[in-house]
Amino acid sequence: MENATHPSPSGAQWTIAADGHEAVVVEVGGGLRAYRHDGVDHVDGYEADELCPGSAGHVLAPWPNRIRDGAYTFGERSLQLDLSEPARHNAMHGLVNWVSWHLVEQSPEAVTVGYELPPSPGYPWALRLRTRWSVGADGLRAEHEVTNLAGEAAPFGFATHPYLRLPKAAVDEVSLRVPARTRVLVDNRMLPLAATEVAGTEYDFTEPRAIGDAVLDTAFGDVVRDADGGSAVTLAAPDGSALHVWADREFGWWQVFTGDTLPGERRRRSVAVEPMTCPADAFRSGKDLISLAPGETWRGAWGIRPGA
Repeated sequence: MENATHPSPSGAQWTIAADGHEAVVVEVGGGLRAYRHDGVDHVDGYEADELCPGSAGHVLAPWPNRIRDGAYTFGERSLQLDLSEPARHNAMHGLVNWVSWHLVEQSPEAVTVGYELPPSPGYPWALRLRTRWSVGADGLRAEHEVTNLAGEAAPFGFATHPYLRLPKAAVDEVSLRVPARTRVLVDNRMLPLAATEVAGTEYDFTEPRAIGDAVLDTAFGDVVRDADGGSAVTLAAPDGSALHVWADREFGWWQVFTGDTLPGERRRRSVAVEPMTCPADAFRSGKDLISLAPGETWRGAWGIRPGA
């Protein structure tokens, strides 16, 4: 735990609990370090004395995934971001995952954290971010809002990066359902080439089936939406236990990652299920890119619901 001599790499720790559900939210990145129900861990998080691995639980904004060469044009400007994935020469996972968020409000079952993103040469717009994490009878819920504080429109995308685990079930044994008709084909830099239909292919998870030996780091799109406009990805174990990751209508993409490139014991130990507003490289392609007007606030919600 955090102490005066060796503070936690993830900063302050805020624990919330209700109805047998408990979560830990952290200062660094304002993300989710742990979530459990009745003592059973449902996210593959990390310890308080551990540096966050593999973007576990991170909030990804103002873009998710990757931007080719960190270079993009918006309006009249040509801009260059720092290359946070230098091996592939990409800008990756936004600008708010390694910064200190502050406490806005806290109760036993909920905590709201915030961050003010200042303008920078690569992203010259100011944003105000707020996330309310809560737990209750229906599981874990995250409500996000992002406001453009700049005097002009800003390019924007959003995602989160939880890794899901089911007790006593290896990734190969887990049954996966992803309600999406297409997937994104990528090059060796994990950047989009094209979209293709999943029907009749090994990537078709529109009906639940075991992951088996499939290697996934895949963006799924053309989402089949529920009546309320949202959608959900389901992971189920052979014993009948299941996790449902739901997202509201703001999220039209799901990234599913089976962790094959993670080091050590984390390799293929859990499945990242990431609700996204846009696919990789949206700052360049414009695909589902949000243009956030001055003073405009974007809001989106998602959550994890354990159950059969």
